[in-house]
Amino acid sequence: MSMAGNLRKVTGLGRVGGLRGVARLARRRPKVDLSHPARSPLGSSVVNCVTYLGGVRAPAAGDLVEAVRQVRKSGDGFVWLGLHAPTDQEFAGIAELFDLHPLAVEDAVEAHQRPKVERYGDVLFAVFKTVCYVEHEQLTATSEVVDTGEIMAFVGPDFVITVRHGRHGSLGPVREGLEADRQQLAKGPSAVLHAIADHVVDDYLGVIDSVQADIDQVETDVFAETGARVDPGRIYQLKRELLELKRAVVPLGRPLLELADQPMRVIEPEIQAYFRDVSDHLLRATEQIAAFDELLNSILQAHLAQVTVAQNEDMRKITAWAAVIAVPTMVCGVYGMNFDHMPELHWRFGYGLVIAVISVACMALYRGFRRNGWL
Repeated sequence: MSMAGNLRKVTGLGRVGGLRGVARLARRRPKVDLSHPARSPLGSSVVNCVTYLGGVRAPAAGDLVEAVRQVRKSGDGFVWLGLHAPTDQEFAGIAELFDLHPLAVEDAVEAHQRPKVERYGDVLFAVFKTVCYVEHEQLTATSEVVDTGEIMAFVGPDFVITVRHGRHGSLGPVREGLEADRQQLAKGPSAVLHAIADHVVDDYLGVIDSVQADIDQVETDVFAETGARVDPGRIYQLKRELLELKRAVVPLGRPLLELADQPMRVIEPEIQAYFRDVSDHLLRATEQIAAFDELLNSILQAHLAQVTVAQNEDMRKITAWAAVIAVPTMVCGVYGMNFDHMPELHWRFGYGLVIAVISVACMALYRGFRRNGWL
């Protein structure tokens, strides 16, 4: 039985009618590279399983148990098993084969974990939050900007098991990059863990650059002439999405420092220097997120100030026009009283004089308010 077939057996998904069933499934589905899709075309959680000997990808021969036995017998190489959102039943056989700690297995299956690094004997369990920028034509108060997922990694002396949750963050490019660098891959499972951490942090920086474009657009709109009419929901939405990005990035700082500074059995001392470089990149991402948060606070305060100023401008205009209208209202109110003995009531030029007085008074008020910027 092939290694892929044995994996389906180990994960409890081998009941597809043997090799003939697999062949029928393969004919019905297009052939794809198992290192890139979210899930295997055969329907299991197994994305890929490869053996590396001396930094070189070994031919896929034999089953998984035999591959692990061969790697441990030779003492040179490791097995890299990639999974996507496995269930308890799918992961049970793998956990038993590699003697994984139940607590780490539970975290890997259930997901929704904070970034962390835990040690269980000779096995290192690491959790990374992946992020992806969600493209949108125009930012609105309900636009999704950042989507998150997770990558869990079990790193042992002769194996790496990666468990991915979410529709993004494929490790196919990571695998291809390592296979192109034979010298780095020969350093063992810790080189794979570094490559994953570096890939995740690089994605952080890419998403941050895209979020910055959204923030720049909002900032431009707020400080435009019509900035007071900008929907504040757009700013709040950016702050919410930035908070989600912050929850993924900031907690990873301490685990990376542990990988870079604390001695660990499965981490080669030479690889720790690479983790320090990744930690520096993460620090840059963290600082940018903090700067974005402060900038959005400033933009929101500026927008609220603009709204207040616009309201004051409107109130001043209303008050000025009310003062102008008050003059004819007052004069007309006085001469609208029904008294027989009123000054100039029956004067031939009284009407024209009143209209002239009203016009001059209103014009004087208008020019005064105009000169002071109220109109």
